[in-house]
Amino acid sequence: MESFSQFPATLTLIAANVLASIYAWLNPPFLMGNLFHVAAIRQNREWHRLVTAGFLHGGVFHLLINMFVLFQFGGFIEYWVGTVNFIIIYFAALLGGNLWALLENFRNPDYRALGASGATSGIILSFCLFAPFAMLYVIIIPMPAVVFAILFIGISAFLAQRENRVIGHEAHIGGGIAGLLATIVLEPGALATFAEQVSSVLGGG
Repeated sequence: MESFSQFPATLTLIAANVLASIYAWLNPPFLMGNLFHVAAIRQNREWHRLVTAGFLHGGVFHLLINMFVLFQFGGFIEYWVGTVNFIIIYFAALLGGNLWALLENFRNPDYRALGASGATSGIILSFCLFAPFAMLYVIIIPMPAVVFAILFIGISAFLAQRENRVIGHEAHIGGGIAGLLATIVLEPGALATFAEQVSSVLGGG
């Protein structure tokens, strides 16, 4: 990141997440009124929670992880697709993640969640579409972005089936898929670029 003028949306979203999360920590009623809650969405039609929950976090570590991911990958996507398209991809992933979580937990009215992981999952998969063989480091293990994307979705789908989980893996799946689809719709050439890179590597070109 060189300056705010180059990546205004990425930095603004980070600031919004930080400010909203801190405010929510200091104001429990605000937190409870804006987090993802199936009963409130279904019964009270509090649809705003599908968006506001994506700007709230359960603690400092939770916030730092999501903002680190957004900082690392958001600037690339904003540079490649432009600020407006980046914002669309981000919110498509955010909504996609929470809508997926709503469908998965529709019969569980007590289900609650919060965090930007659905949105950041979409940003990561969008990055993988443009740079499938960029090396990502998962803890200390290097792997091509496309391998990470496949593992990420597969593991999230598996873990989403577990009972008593504390991480909303459903949002990872929905957000990742929504971010990927939004990128393809907004930047059709990205799919051709992805195919060319994969074909070049597999074909030894």
